Amino acid sequence: MSPGDAARLDSGTGQRLVEHARAVVTAAATDGSAPAAPDLDVLDEERGVFVTLQLDGQLRGCIGRPRPAQPLSDGLQAAAVGASSDDPRFPPLSADELDAVTVSVSVLTPPVTVSGEVPSSIEIGRDGLIVSKGRQTGLLLPQVAVEQEWSAQQFLAQTARKAGLPEAAWREAETTVKRFSAQVFAEESPNGPVTVDEYTRSAGQSAAGERSTD
Repeated sequence: MSPGDAARLDSGTGQRLVEHARAVVTAAATDGSAPAAPDLDVLDEERGVFVTLQLDGQLRGCIGRPRPAQPLSDGLQAAAVGASSDDPRFPPLSADELDAVTVSVSVLTPPVTVSGEVPSSIEIGRDGLIVSKGRQTGLLLPQVAVEQEWSAQQFLAQTARKAGLPEAAWREAETTVKRFSAQVFAEESPNGPVTVDEYTRSAGQSAAGERSTD
């Protein structure tokens, strides 16, 4: 399976995933009861997922379950709680911040090992990366390379750094490089309309994610 082979989700499904993630974040920030998951077939699928919170355009929390080792319902619940209260870079989200943060949900395709000429196998705007060596693993979502305007080699180097490895570690035979794609459903404003960025393009197409708005 190559990135993009997993079933793509429509915007209505993405909207409901974001609404559920916000409800989980709200419950975590207010010590409320966890909300019931919506009735969506995709939540039964084993898919990786990240939940990202932003405040005034700046990162406020981001936690994920990148490997497709659990139903999406479980991964989304854990990621939403983690983004609001368990990201070690930030204090737990307070109830006063709920109406000021935006919520996004990134649904991932299964990671695929990159073989052969590594940089030429990576497409900016389609691929996210996982670089692993031993117990050290770093992951960067596909939108990061687009936002930072990185080349494939820069993306590899920065993902290696995320793993705590030297920037050139991706070149070593003992290092594993995997790629994946994502659909990113994000609120344009707190509790606002949800857009979708498609980081699932095939090789040879535009590097930028394709965006649509409900």
